[in-house]
Amino acid sequence: MYFWLNTSELEMQQPTEDRFRHRDLNWLYFNERVLQEAEDKLNPLFERIKFLAIFSSNLDEYFRVRVSQLRQMKRVEKSIRKKLALKPNRLTKQILKEVKEQQDRFGAIYTMQILPELAANNIHIVDSEHFTKEQQDFTNTYFTDHVKKHLEIKKVDLSKENDLFLDNAMIYFLITFDNENELGVVNIPVDQCGRFVYFEHGKNMLTYLDEIVRSELPCLFPKDNITGIYEIKLSRDAELYIEDQYEGVLAEKIYESLKQRTDGQPTRLLYDAAMPKAVQKKLRHLLHLGKIDMMPGGKYHNFKDFLSLKDPTNNPELHFGEHPPIAHKILENSTDYFKSIKEKDQLVHFPYMSFQYVERFLDQAVKDDHVTHIKISLYRVADNSPLTSSLLEALEKGKEVTVFVEAKARFDEENNIIWGRKFEEKGANVIYSFPKIKVHSKIMMISRQEGKESVNYSYIGTGNFNSDTSKIYCDHALFTANPKLTKEMARLFMVLEGELIVPREKHLLISPFSTRQKFTTLIYNEIENARMGKKAKITAKMNSLEDYEIIDLLYKASKAGVEIRLLVRGFTCLIPGVEGLSENIYITSVVDRYLEHGRIYLFENDGDELMFFGSADWMNRNLDRRIEVVTPIYDRDIFEELKDILTIQLSDNVKARIQDAGETNQYVKPGKDEHKNRSQYAIYDYLKQKHNI
Repeated sequence: MYFWLNTSELEMQQPTEDRFRHRDLNWLYFNERVLQEAEDKLNPLFERIKFLAIFSSNLDEYFRVRVSQLRQMKRVEKSIRKKLALKPNRLTKQILKEVKEQQDRFGAIYTMQILPELAANNIHIVDSEHFTKEQQDFTNTYFTDHVKKHLEIKKVDLSKENDLFLDNAMIYFLITFDNENELGVVNIPVDQCGRFVYFEHGKNMLTYLDEIVRSELPCLFPKDNITGIYEIKLSRDAELYIEDQYEGVLAEKIYESLKQRTDGQPTRLLYDAAMPKAVQKKLRHLLHLGKIDMMPGGKYHNFKDFLSLKDPTNNPELHFGEHPPIAHKILENSTDYFKSIKEKDQLVHFPYMSFQYVERFLDQAVKDDHVTHIKISLYRVADNSPLTSSLLEALEKGKEVTVFVEAKARFDEENNIIWGRKFEEKGANVIYSFPKIKVHSKIMMISRQEGKESVNYSYIGTGNFNSDTSKIYCDHALFTANPKLTKEMARLFMVLEGELIVPREKHLLISPFSTRQKFTTLIYNEIENARMGKKAKITAKMNSLEDYEIIDLLYKASKAGVEIRLLVRGFTCLIPGVEGLSENIYITSVVDRYLEHGRIYLFENDGDELMFFGSADWMNRNLDRRIEVVTPIYDRDIFEELKDILTIQLSDNVKARIQDAGETNQYVKPGKDEHKNRSQYAIYDYLKQKHNI
């Protein structure tokens, strides 16, 4: 494992004063909002089940990344930890306490709400204790034909010195016997067999794969008397620590290090709470874990598998209603995107509109003989998408293609690098990550020869070039031929290609070069206007708010009388509504059908409003350690459209939660004469009317 820890970075991450929340603790309140969606009967049954799966998946990643980082902090020299006020053990205990409460709530939702409602809709998940003779015969055959060949059956003799290795995030059965010096371990092969098995006989009846394996365990250990069966799952460290001085192509280093995803340091053992303490102790010693690494759970783990649960009734009332993509009033019928974009900037919104507009733009560029260059940054590459196919076709047609592949996009490193190699093999200029810098921007530039001049067309988005995530992530994207923006985009790509050191931008905000400085100037401008009695307001929407310098500026603005209205989907280190500090700051968070992912920044500027959107949150990494692009909005129609969307979200009183000092996640309630506003649905209706063609 390559271990790298920058103490100056740690210092930035640690809340040293009462005016900052700890990001890792506040993140848990974001995940609680996901859990609230599983409880909310406004959501159809199968959508609530999906929210349980998302909650579980989020928590797994949290332990693999954030909690693993806390464990790495324990390796920092004690004197340095003391100087930086690092207290990883105390923080971990706080995290585990909150997670335990949330998991108890999770279990109650599943057993007291979801299972009874499934049964009420004639959908039954049967456990092995209640298999009928017919069901048992079916599962016996299914086990023999499909499951048994994928099992790894281990027996551990505790009287001898033994180690046990468990694969990351895989579920196993731990089996106890009359002989207390022995333990059995059997994997549950979900990857090969799926998590749910539907019975051939018995309408709408299914079971867990776990239950099929459980029912066969006596046959797997025929000479032993089984006394207990407990499901367990181990989460391992998912971070890749790359040393600054590591030489060579960073992509190669990461590719070689991906095995750490499966054999990294353990960060959490989730076990059936019914497991006796004596058995817990044996297991803990066998896996070389501390007490703090042990987390009691329910009978089943890996609820993220519920994302694959199918509705055997095909009842539309158990799912969200259809939201057909809205046709863009200009791009939908345009046969020449270059002409349409040159005449006027064009804005698209996902998932309300189709990602095909991006794919068509690139497809037209590939087929256009006047297009000479295509340059694009890829953060999360989709498998075999029209976009990647178009890039390969462009290479076949002899066009110059430059692809910047982010080799450090967490959990997508391997896929990104595989695609990078494919592009290289076809002749593309492929550039991989730089040490300590991620390219997180979502940008594309097409160069087209028009007469005697080369004209650049740019795409700037808040979301990845991924058609799958575009169906569930709320994002915005701008197509523009505005020379003020495209000229600076061209210089940014020259920076990425190593031809320039800095992009020298005046319009775009580009991290790590100018974004922090520009936002600082904009906030100070609002402070000065407030002090002079002018109109002063800051409205911003983002995924997360963590940067202490920006937060301190917002506190200063609040004290000066600037009205600050924030939409923060995820965690925030800012504490709003505190007298004498942040009483003019009000924050809400919207968690609903789609994942809010856009970033929009609006400054009052004494009535002459300034708006920006792009890929950067107000986080230290987005401002200082990533290549990010945030664009000003110069087109007046687009400005008003984005502002309308922002206003709709600010007025949400159905799915918005208040982020207050007490971290209560209370829902915003409509006033006495106020109509209900579920913003994602209202935005869909707004865009449908706005783009009615």
